[in-house]
Amino acid sequence: MEDFLTGSGLSVQLLLCDSAQVAGGKLFILGGGVASIGPKPQPLALALQITVPWDRANRPHRWRIELFDEDGRAVLIGTKPVLVRGKFEAGRPPGLRPGSPLGVCLAINLTPLPLPGGSSYTFSLSIDDRTQPDWRVQFFVKAKPLAQAEDM
Repeated sequence: MEDFLTGSGLSVQLLLCDSAQVAGGKLFILGGGVASIGPKPQPLALALQITVPWDRANRPHRWRIELFDEDGRAVLIGTKPVLVRGKFEAGRPPGLRPGSPLGVCLAINLTPLPLPGGSSYTFSLSIDDRTQPDWRVQFFVKAKPLAQAEDM
């Protein structure tokens, strides 16, 4: 049996943005392509478009997104890692031509995260405990200006 994540046609588009939502099977993105934030914490969202091959329809899959610092360590808020997880299953809608790829859209909106400035961070996606190099999105948190940092 062909491996689900390699050579089977599964693809993932992952985008960091200000806000995202899914409605009617479509992904709506506000402020897409975020590459840097801060220095103050701000809300962020991850917009995902997963393409599932026709022969992988109606099978449940588990996804997980974790946040890592630039040294590859899990980012903790208090004692808990920044982690979001869920499940998806691509169904075949009536009337769809056999062999057509199936789309699954996910929008994960996050509360502002108190991340130290002057560092890069990476959100990493895994599906069924597997990941791919392009299932990551990196961003930079700006440091507070010196005058602003001294006032605090």
